This record gives sequence, structure tokens and C-alpha cells, in this order.
Amino acid sequence: MKKKYSILNGSLAACMFFSVASHACLTSEAEPNDTESNANSALCSGTTVAGSLTRNDADWFSFQVTETGPIDIELDHNRRDDFDWALYQATGPAVAEGATGNVPETGSYNAQATGTYFIKVTRYAGTGWYDLTVNFSEDTSSGPGNDDCGYANRPAKPGALAAYLTGASADSCNTLTAGEGAVLLMGGGSDVDQAFSNRVANHVGSGADVVVIRTSGTDGYNDYLLDLMAADSVETLIIDNRKKANDDYVDWAIRSAEFVWVAGGDQSDYLNQWQGTKVQSAVQHVFDKGGVIGGTSAGMALMADSIYDPDGVAGAVSSEVVTDFCDETLNFSNRFVNVPFLDNSLTDTHFQERDRMGRAIVSLGHHSNQHFSIAASEATSLFINADGNGIVDGSAEVYIFKETSRTVRQTLQCGSAVDYQNVSRVKLLPGDSYNVITHSHNSAQLDVSIDGNSSNFYSPTNPY
Repeated sequence: MKKKYSILNGSLAACMFFSVASHACLTSEAEPNDTESNANSALCSGTTVAGSLTRNDADWFSFQVTETGPIDIELDHNRRDDFDWALYQATGPAVAEGATGNVPETGSYNAQATGTYFIKVTRYAGTGWYDLTVNFSEDTSSGPGNDDCGYANRPAKPGALAAYLTGASADSCNTLTAGEGAVLLMGGGSDVDQAFSNRVANHVGSGADVVVIRTSGTDGYNDYLLDLMAADSVETLIIDNRKKANDDYVDWAIRSAEFVWVAGGDQSDYLNQWQGTKVQSAVQHVFDKGGVIGGTSAGMALMADSIYDPDGVAGAVSSEVVTDFCDETLNFSNRFVNVPFLDNSLTDTHFQERDRMGRAIVSLGHHSNQHFSIAASEATSLFINADGNGIVDGSAEVYIFKETSRTVRQTLQCGSAVDYQNVSRVKLLPGDSYNVITHSHNSAQLDVSIDGNSSNFYSPTNPY
């Protein structure tokens, strides 16, 4: 039988103490924390901790208190589940419990002594997510969360949102220069270590806050970027619907970051879920305040002025699109983020590995002669500063395509094979640079033509 909420003999203080060296409020439960001896620490007043319970699971949390007074405990979870909490002093039985079967499971307790306290979360029935929030009068003269960098306090995380935070939860307040935002474009496949450690970290400084956004996947970037960039925190957000994309927690996490990285995936899905939401405006905010934004594969696609957007049809293939200028796979959407030095830009990825040169050049033909295309092969990146200067890192190449006075749009019409002559191709290798505003460079350049009436439609035969 379920118990009613009860107040037991004991005491609880209303305020937690943190040394000056401690900066992180706990926001996510971390296993193993199944016993009192390995309890998660650093609960902050008003900061929601996201966790989950499985069969035979129990989650413990500890904190230090220095002042007496009231405390409120709230345990939210799915209505189909029945989770409980219990409050303990450093020794002895529980001093308070929430075990009524209500959702959320709430209770209050008046603290009369200081020291170490524990909260234990258990399941009576069901499994799944929960949000634990502890509210009390907190001494903010030192400790986490007292410097919000102008973004106020981190909002409570909704239970349905998958968010994985590694490092500190308080905003690091790195200094950026408004209008000096930069972009990192990566071609997919293996990530380019030096692009993060040398380019991004040098721009935003060490101890920055990093956010990774995607619609599916894992937190695989967290430890990787935390170490490479000597970051203050890395948080991965799985934003797989428009409700989550408009959530205040998501908006806060992105806006307060110095670097936003869009993982590989499906750019059409990203546009469907994020365009016109708080995610879009928050990413724009990070760039405008002088931070770095970017992505790999589908994430790189999202940085273009005109975005290749198949949205439900098969991906465009070079050998097919050259035979019909208006092939159904060639669809484009308006830009997701306003990056002035990428005005009139298109992008492509996995470039040489998947022979996408025909696709990139035909795509260019669907746009004005002021447009240009940036195409990156796998394991290769282009980091571009606000002045338009880009530098290549990695192990392969980046290509730039644009029209010149030599270009001829011989046949670019629906139902006909493409005949597109003398499109400029610049090949950039690691260490090479290119200015996307002036289009100045010192790299290998040649003219590439497409004749869709020929089985060997490239001229020269190997344009790579």
C-alpha cells in the first residue's frame, strides 16, 4: 500500500554551501549513484536535475547546507509511473518522505541543523524519466549560478527533452566581440581535431560553453569537445520536434553558449523541426554576438544561404541530375542562419567520396551568377572568420565553384541534359586559404564543364 507524505524527526538546512572553486550545479543524474556512498553531489536551489529509473534502480543525491529554514522538494515524472523520494541526514533513518502516488510528488520540510543531507529517489511502479527540484533559501554570495552572464538562471529542463551535459552548468561568461562571428564547415566522416582545438578554441577562448544540437543520436561529442577545446561545458540537445525547439531551456542553453555545433544527420529534418523556432533565433544570436557556429555533413548544409533540401525524395546523384536540369531531387530552401560572408553560398559534403561534383555544379546553375558553392570532402573543414578569410584543416580537400566571364550556360532547362561550360573550380588543400568575400586565393584553379549528353560528362575527365 502507498504511504502518505510524512514528516519525520530530524532537520534540514535551507541553504547549500560551495567553495569558490566549485562552479557547477548538477543538472543531470549520473550513474552509478545507487547508494549513499556514491551519491551525485552539488544540488542547487531551483535547479532541476533530470534523471531516470530502471528496474532495481535507486538514485542518491547529496548536498551540504549551512543555514536553517524551509525546503521544498518536487519530484515530477510520467503520470503512468509512481516514483518516491526520501530525505536523510548524514546518519540515521529518513527524516522526510514523499510517497503518496501524486504527480508531481511534493513535500516541504523545515531544517534546524546544518551538515550533509541526502535525497533518495526510488520507483514504486513503472520506469522512465523524472525531474527532481529542490527549492530553499540559498546563499548566493559565492558558488554556482551567481553570475548569469546576462542570460538569467538556467530554466528547468522539460522531462521529455533528452539533454546531456558534461562539465559545469553555470554560464562561463567568455568575452566575445559582437559582429565577429565565425563559421566552421566540415565535410562529414571523421571529425577534424585541429579545427576545434586550433580554430574554434582560439576564437572563443578556453573555458567556453559548447552546445551540440541534433534531432537524433547520442552525446558522443561531449567528452571529445570538452577535452579538445578545454571547454567549460559541452551539452548535447536532442531537439526532435518543434515543441522542444521552442522550449525555454533549449533557447537558454544555445543562447548562452559560445560555440554551437550542428551534428550530422538530415538537413531536411533539421529545417522541418527548427526553422522558425527559438532554435533558429538562438543560433543566430550566438553568431551575432561573436561566437562560432557550424556543422558537419547535414550541419554544414544548414550554414549555406541556399540549402540543398531533398525533404522526402532521394538524395541527388551527379550521374542523374546532369541528364535533366530539373531532376526532382534538386530542391533548395532559404537560409537557416544569416551569415553575411556566406551570402549567395551553397554547400555540399562527402564530396569526392560520393562524386558530388556534377551535383554541385548543376545546383549552382539553378542560382544566379553571383552564387558560389563550397564543397568539402570527408575529414576536412573550412573555418571562416568575419573578414571572409577561410583556412582548410584535415586530410582531404575543399572545393569552391563559381561562374566567371568564361562561363557559358549553354543548356540549363527542364527536361534537357545539362550543358554548362567553364565553371571555375578552386581546389584547397590543408593549410590553404580562401576569402569567400573577395574570392582571392593562391590555390589550383581550372575550368570544369558538364555535358549531360555524354556518359563521360565531366571535362576534364577527372575534374577532382
